[in-house]
Amino acid sequence: MTDAPLIAIVDDTREIRTLLQDALEDAGFQTVCFASATMFEQSMRSLTPQVCIVDLGLPDRDGLSLVNKLSSETNAAIMIISGRIALPDRIAGLELGADDYVTKPFELAEVVTRVKVLLRRRKPSPIDVPAAAIRLGNWTANLDQHALVSDTGETKRLSYAEVKILELFTSAPNRLITRDRLLSHLREDGSETYDRAIDVRISRLRNKLGDDPVNPKMIKTIYGAGYIFIAELT
Repeated sequence: MTDAPLIAIVDDTREIRTLLQDALEDAGFQTVCFASATMFEQSMRSLTPQVCIVDLGLPDRDGLSLVNKLSSETNAAIMIISGRIALPDRIAGLELGADDYVTKPFELAEVVTRVKVLLRRRKPSPIDVPAAAIRLGNWTANLDQHALVSDTGETKRLSYAEVKILELFTSAPNRLITRDRLLSHLREDGSETYDRAIDVRISRLRNKLGDDPVNPKMIKTIYGAGYIFIAELT
């Protein structure tokens, strides 16, 4: 059991924490539970969970701010579980770095399956990853580590979906990648598949690369069609 992946559960409802903990431990995972963002953040000094399950309605702060911090400061996969079902909330979660979004009420079996998918995503695949490290302007994309590293040593975490997009872009530079192809590529592993999610992923990727959407040097939008990746690869 000590080698099993550690899953952190952050939810202020005891019943939900218990249900998730029992289901995940029955599936062979280790779990640790927290009722508030403060308790969770204090524990992160000594814990390194592979997946963090975060409720948005926490008592001490909005869960979205915690998602944003986790996305910026850790390599953990992030799953939001929330009663907020509106599309703007789902988009906000993705924009701030969540890898998955599950609405309440949920099926425990589905959550367990999604956790397994997130863990598989963290493992590099020699088939899916065309190169472990790719130079993109002033950045090096370490796809197997889900990270961008600048020439000055700054590191930015890449979500699974952002890695998938970079895989597709770098496999076909200077060629049109249609929105349908991007959606299909993300859908292969159960990523968010609605059309607005593409815009969110591209926007986050541009922001991390420092690519101006008005005058792009890497990712050019072809309105009504898709995108062209125009960076030189080295």
